[in-house]
Amino acid sequence: NPTNSKNSKEKDNPDIGNPSIYYLESITVDLLPVLWGKLAADILVEDWDAARVAIDAVKVGLESLVSSKQITALKALQQRTWLLHWSLFVYWNVPHGLEQMVDLFHSERYKQAITTNAPHLVRYLTAAVLLCKRRISKKSSQTSEARRLMKNLINVMQDCEYNDPIVEFVHNLCVKYDFDQAQLKLAECEAVLDADFFLCKQTALFMEEARVFVFEHYCRIHHKIHLEALGEKLAMDSDCAERWMVDLIRNADLDAKIDNSCVVMGSTQSQSTHHQVMERTRDLNVRSATLAQNLKSFLQEQRKEKAKKSTRRSDDY
Repeated sequence: NPTNSKNSKEKDNPDIGNPSIYYLESITVDLLPVLWGKLAADILVEDWDAARVAIDAVKVGLESLVSSKQITALKALQQRTWLLHWSLFVYWNVPHGLEQMVDLFHSERYKQAITTNAPHLVRYLTAAVLLCKRRISKKSSQTSEARRLMKNLINVMQDCEYNDPIVEFVHNLCVKYDFDQAQLKLAECEAVLDADFFLCKQTALFMEEARVFVFEHYCRIHHKIHLEALGEKLAMDSDCAERWMVDLIRNADLDAKIDNSCVVMGSTQSQSTHHQVMERTRDLNVRSATLAQNLKSFLQEQRKEKAKKSTRRSDDY
């Protein structure tokens, strides 16, 4: 049975992204459209597992043509740009697809395609990183991998001239440490998500992960947080913020408690002096950046006031 034979070959083939899975001994410029056609057909019938294999096949075939110098660097850049766009249909519809999407977008050659031809794709990379960051942290039992993802994302952001509420939310929070602007952008994110073809089904999950992200950064600076202030930072009222905080403490096993309308961060276990010093000094760079941002905002306001006073005096004369 040819079908059973093909299925058996797919299971036994460890290099599932290799174009040989489609019985192609080698790839030429004329055969590359065949791989694109297979990918298009799988997307049209919504066979996402097959489409994921097809993406890998196109990627391997494309790099094979580049290494054998059968296509120019400019043509390869164009093909990679198209593959990034087509991959959105697939990776937002398969289990653990976001992790694979982030890996693809962060790879050096495809990152070049984003910064050169498609800076608007930073929106989807940003959303994917936020949605899978906590899952990766739990899976690896450490935060280093999640921090690496955020660092790579910020590097891509700085190389691209593209802004929208989703991108600006992360930029304000992780680069400027401007919680007020991050709060405004978070409030705008919901409308953007609802209107986006790929992200509309992820609106509730994104908003939840974004609020956790804000809370994580806020707690790195403050030991005690008033619920009303927390609600403002999370674009929620104080009652919703309290319910959200209770659920987060319960479900995430968070080391915090609610006392007199305040969230108090801290450990219930005694810590050594060395550990306390390490904990206190770990985020000095974050605190310093926050103070610098607040000072910058204050000086800007002072300059504006001074300019207004000078203008009034000129008018009086």
